Amino acid sequence: MPDVRREAALEWYVVEGRRLEARRIPARVCSRPPIVFLHEGLGSVSHWRDFPERVAAATGSEIFVYSRYGHGRSSLLQEARGVSYMHHEAAVVLPSLLKQADIRQPVLLGHSDGASIAILYAATFSNSAAALILEAPHVFVEDLTLDGIAAARTAYLATDLPQKLARYHDDADRTFWGWNDIWLNPQFRFWNIEHYLDAIRCPVLVIQGEDDEYGTTRQLAAVQARIPASEVALFPECKHAPHRDQPELTLRRIVAFLESLLAE
Repeated sequence: MPDVRREAALEWYVVEGRRLEARRIPARVCSRPPIVFLHEGLGSVSHWRDFPERVAAATGSEIFVYSRYGHGRSSLLQEARGVSYMHHEAAVVLPSLLKQADIRQPVLLGHSDGASIAILYAATFSNSAAALILEAPHVFVEDLTLDGIAAARTAYLATDLPQKLARYHDDADRTFWGWNDIWLNPQFRFWNIEHYLDAIRCPVLVIQGEDDEYGTTRQLAAVQARIPASEVALFPECKHAPHRDQPELTLRRIVAFLESLLAE
């Protein structure tokens, strides 16, 4: 039996001895693939706010959202992250979690780090994902990205950002520094997953904001170059989080993409 404990709307899973919080919204339309949300580098279940509920209402799909190790109410981070932490999440943690949750061939909806993890998972496990919806994915490291993360470090030390993050994480300090330290580690400058894109066979939708402070349209171009059939949407007046900056536009584009899959 899976190691899972139900608590109100939350479910608890254990992977590699670490407790992970998750939330599941039941499907209203059973014929549609489940949608698994993969959060950003400072995200969690609660950090998505009401967007999973909105996607559930608009699509009828089952929704599964979880907080990675070191995020939200999941087990606290105990060590420094390594350069391959997203690879490990995609190759070890996510498949174990999906197996325990009895989720097969989901649509992976990832934001930022979560979008990169979605790419790695779909490339590593052939035919494992029904589709990818990628918000502001990183496939290589840009100067703009590092500048934005350095600015976040300054803000964390000088503003009320710790208090804001504490709304979404049991230990905001560990969550923040676990993310910030590895991205600003000199070894991470050479992190690149472009070649993984060649192995992806499922439909792909990429969404990015024109004013993304953590990545340029070179990220979109890299995806399109290796997955020519991918759909790309560049939203105006939108920064790094389309589902927060342009929620209606993001939701409409996601629904249209999923409807096109069902029509095939």
